[in-house]
Amino acid sequence: MNCRFLLFLCLALSKRRFVNSTLLPVRYLSIDFYRGLTIALMLVVNTPGTWAHVFPPLLHAEWHGCTPTDLVFPSFMFIIGVSMWFSFEKYGRRLDAALGRKVLKRTLLLFALGILLAKFPFYWKDWDQLRIMGVLQRLALGYGLAALLALSLPGRWLFAAGAALLLGYWALLTGFAVPGEDPFGLTGNAVRRLDLAVLGDSHVWHGKGIPFDPEGILSTLPAIVTVLLGWWSGQLMQRQQDNKMSAVRALLLWGGILAVAGLLWDIVFPINKSLWTSTFVLYTGGISMILLAFSVWALDVADGRRYVRFFLVFGANPLFAYVLAGLLTKTMIRIQWQENGEPLTAYAWIYRQVFQPIEGGAFGSLLFALTFLLICWSVCAVMYRKKIFVKI
Repeated sequence: MNCRFLLFLCLALSKRRFVNSTLLPVRYLSIDFYRGLTIALMLVVNTPGTWAHVFPPLLHAEWHGCTPTDLVFPSFMFIIGVSMWFSFEKYGRRLDAALGRKVLKRTLLLFALGILLAKFPFYWKDWDQLRIMGVLQRLALGYGLAALLALSLPGRWLFAAGAALLLGYWALLTGFAVPGEDPFGLTGNAVRRLDLAVLGDSHVWHGKGIPFDPEGILSTLPAIVTVLLGWWSGQLMQRQQDNKMSAVRALLLWGGILAVAGLLWDIVFPINKSLWTSTFVLYTGGISMILLAFSVWALDVADGRRYVRFFLVFGANPLFAYVLAGLLTKTMIRIQWQENGEPLTAYAWIYRQVFQPIEGGAFGSLLFALTFLLICWSVCAVMYRKKIFVKI
């Protein structure tokens, strides 16, 4: 199984591979733009030439706090919620057997793609060391659970469910931490405790030196609300579709309220992406609404389509772009050889031979990431021109 196979699988899993219209049958071009911008930023922050030299804004917060990079993942979950509001319109936004099967199918396929991407290219070994959770897995669960809630509960009950998830998560982290340890610290938090109990040490991420997964089981609960904030934003946008400046003002207002609420709650419940704390949900959700407001103004009010086509290309095929980038990155890392007695990957060799001589610091590392971004964009641009859009 190789890159070509997994990309083919990504296409084959879609219900329709070749679409003769735009990907989003909605009244807001800004949604495609926002989604494409998010994917572009995700690729840049994930693929520096070397992690030894990265501009600080392109790094995640070490633990508490929020950098511009920490906004990328929740922004993508947020825009999924916005898209859900419009895409479920033809179903009356009510849960029935047909829509339930569609949501379940998409959830399972996204989760399966996450597993396949994590295992690439060695599908025949080391399943006992597989990291079960991950980015696509969180997207899958966030989408699926948020969709079930949004389609099943009336407005007030849905709002109550979102509030209960945020407050309940706060209570769970506070009440089920390792006794005597910081409930919001790396070692003693309830997210880590549950993952170790359910998944086991060998099936979680070890990037911080100990087994801890930033896309853990328990922290998926507040991530559902991130998607729901997008759902409510889509509802707001549709109500103001005949006066898009009113939508801009409303998004700015509610975005500001949520961001400030997150900052105030941060006094007792730290903003933390790795734990996906409730304060992180409010703060990043508020900023996402503000950024969406500017997108609506730029694209749907000021008609700035001609200036942002680059991002529309990514926005039309976000899943394909993400999987393609993951496959290319993993391929370059898996190709390795010995040089001066040390292992050297193709990824590191390209950086050292091409970009490090240009500038040996953070700029050269960023130049590698931007070049990688353009390669992925070129593939997606061909698909965009041919009206090939991958959907599941």
